[in-house]
Amino acid sequence: MPIQTVFHRIPGFLILIFAGLTTQAQICNGSFGDPVVNITFGTPGNSDGQEYVPASSYIYTNSFCPDDGYYTITSTTANCFGSTWYTVSSDHTGGGNFMLVNASFQPGDFFLTKVSNLCPNTTYEFSAWIMNVVNRFGSILPNITFHIEKPDGTVLASFESGDIPMTTSPQWKPYGFLFTTPPDNAEIVLRLTNNAPGGIGNDLGLDDITFRPCGAKVSAQIEGSSTDTVNICEGNLTTYTFLGTASALYQSPVYNWQVSTDSGATWNDIPGATGLTYVRSPVSTPGDYWYRLSVVDATVAGFTSCKIGSNFLIINVHPKPFVDAGTDRVYIKGYPVTLSASASGENISFNWMPTSYMNDPSTLNPTVAPPVNIIYTLYAQSAFGCSNQDSMEVKVAGGIFVPNAFTPNNDGKNDYWRIPYLDIGFNAEVNVFNRAGLLVYHVSGAVVSWDGKFNGQPQPAGVYVYVITFKQNTFPKMKGTITLIR
Repeated sequence: MPIQTVFHRIPGFLILIFAGLTTQAQICNGSFGDPVVNITFGTPGNSDGQEYVPASSYIYTNSFCPDDGYYTITSTTANCFGSTWYTVSSDHTGGGNFMLVNASFQPGDFFLTKVSNLCPNTTYEFSAWIMNVVNRFGSILPNITFHIEKPDGTVLASFESGDIPMTTSPQWKPYGFLFTTPPDNAEIVLRLTNNAPGGIGNDLGLDDITFRPCGAKVSAQIEGSSTDTVNICEGNLTTYTFLGTASALYQSPVYNWQVSTDSGATWNDIPGATGLTYVRSPVSTPGDYWYRLSVVDATVAGFTSCKIGSNFLIINVHPKPFVDAGTDRVYIKGYPVTLSASASGENISFNWMPTSYMNDPSTLNPTVAPPVNIIYTLYAQSAFGCSNQDSMEVKVAGGIFVPNAFTPNNDGKNDYWRIPYLDIGFNAEVNVFNRAGLLVYHVSGAVVSWDGKFNGQPQPAGVYVYVITFKQNTFPKMKGTITLIR
């Protein structure tokens, strides 16, 4: 459907309206500030909205198929009235609630709220998303009038949606217009009136009502970049310079660069960044860093609702891939070793170096059988060019040597009984018994490292018996003695 531009002139106010949009469109020719009103009707299990319905107007129900003259706050609706309503699976943005209204038989108000602390004598955009939920041809079409009023009923601006047509599928559509707040910054009233009667049809969903200040143009750019978004890797020490411009319509502008680390949900002023130029120092922590220049006239600088923001400048600091080549391993001739590496990240690719004596270098778990000791390095690179690496060594041994003594006296020399060539890939079970036959040490499929203690208590000097079994019968059982020397 083409965009339709309509001008409505009310004494003292020029209202520019974009109606019949199939997608959201900005109706502000300058730049926006943050929404100072943002009515979303909550989320499933945490709804709000009943306070916006005029008293003695509509009746709340918890059914997602409200009858005539009823409304509900819901995240979905389905199979209503013989499926003459669409199945609506989500609100406008997804994951939240919306207001679902089945019109009363008599036209009247169905939404009313007061708004305060707006910026005085400032143009605001009002917008809301509406869906005609009826899919039955010949039904009554919703027809809404949006009113912006003073508390005494004086109309500041209004806009009529006209008949909201039935669609071939459930579609949220935006409706909005501009209005100017009074110079005295008085409280204003938002009123939504359904002009059509209830009955067969005139049923609608309402969502995401916002007020945003619309000011003169503010823009920002990254010096030397043709785009507003730059992707870099953690550890990148590049310094970026942001350049801002603001319309001359700001007579006494107050500037502040702001940063957001949650994709624009919240913004924080950057201390000292109060000029048109800001030099961004390197940030080592991975994350998405959004920046913008905010401008407000000095005469209304005390009102946060008066700030106007530029376009976003985004520096995405991407993490290096996680790379773990695995623990060092031991290869005994005739018993190839399967490496246990891991790597993850943003759409990574990886490769081994060298690939010698590997059965399949394209996997993270290749089997190797080198003739001599060798160090393998695993390299990984993300889709954004961020790289990382890790290495491990495969040692070649003629067999499994079991030390027959150790001295756990904490002198830093031979304090642990270890079996250096018992590779974890052999999945061996190692048990150590004292002379009384009591099991004092046990480990299975892991590195052998006994400190000479049992249940935290040092064991006496003497001879102990070890038994090594291999669960996969890789090697024959091994049995012998070790001497604990103190």
